[in-house]
Amino acid sequence: MPLTAVLTGLGAYLPPRRVSNEELADRFDTTDEWITSRTGIRSRRWADPGTSTGDLAVEAGHRALKSAGVDPAPGAVDLVVLATTTPDHLCPATAPDVAARLGLAGAAAFDISAVCSGFVYALETAANAIGAGRARTALVIGAETYSTILNPADRTTSVIFGDGAGAVVLTAGDADLPGALHGFELGSDGTQKDVICIPAGGSRQRATLTEPAPGDEYFAMEGRKVFLSAVQRMSESSASLLDRIGWPVESLGHLVGHQANVRILRAVAEQLGVPAERAVVNLDQVGNTSAASIPIALADAAGSLTVGERVLLTAFGGGLTWGSAALTWPDVVPA
Repeated sequence: MPLTAVLTGLGAYLPPRRVSNEELADRFDTTDEWITSRTGIRSRRWADPGTSTGDLAVEAGHRALKSAGVDPAPGAVDLVVLATTTPDHLCPATAPDVAARLGLAGAAAFDISAVCSGFVYALETAANAIGAGRARTALVIGAETYSTILNPADRTTSVIFGDGAGAVVLTAGDADLPGALHGFELGSDGTQKDVICIPAGGSRQRATLTEPAPGDEYFAMEGRKVFLSAVQRMSESSASLLDRIGWPVESLGHLVGHQANVRILRAVAEQLGVPAERAVVNLDQVGNTSAASIPIALADAAGSLTVGERVLLTAFGGGLTWGSAALTWPDVVPA
């Protein structure tokens, strides 16, 4: 009988520094009302200088392992997958260092880069490894320090993004168990790669043997295009997955979308026919944490979710990439 990946642990970590809209309004000559009305965000967390993505990932990973009752030791976890847009280094990957710092010596460990869709991509990768019998226990982490790549002169991106990390533990089990993952749907469109990007720093720019243009070392996106594509792709991906696994929309307990913008979340819920009160929203306090947003949202919402209820995850990010995942809610207490 094929093994199924079952979510058995959940943890999240936010850096202590809270950055309010009022603080950014002073910096960018704008207002709290302008930021809130366009994004739904009232505050976000930014890491202190010297704190890296790997540091946040270790904290979230530790909490997820504690939630799952897994004692971190060599052999306790077979696979560590870290989704991030902001790795500690271009080379090597951040995941092996995170695994070592967690005491998981010998575990296979690697990064996945799918921007805001990264956690869903990482979740499917780990679930496939479990389903194929290559792993019994996996740690999946989404972690970001977007404050390190934001252009300090660009208010349109600086008010949106926050730092943080979230993680889940997956264990091999049966498909009828609470926490079981029931399916995924992923997609991409590389013809729109420039809609969300950091133009400089990679081999494409370095191969030109010219200095990057001012600001090209920072994250940039075309907001209007992102909004329209996000609503379309998240809605289509979600509907396709629900149809494939035979879950009527009415049977969903909650929709947990990537926390990019409250208007995007509302539009996706409306297109799917999910009541607004069943769409999880926590970006008002944490901002857009990219690959970390879904696991952080899950940890925040855990107290309002019921064991066994059907939960749909969906995300959209640079690449362009998108993806959805379906699971039944487990009996877990986030650490």
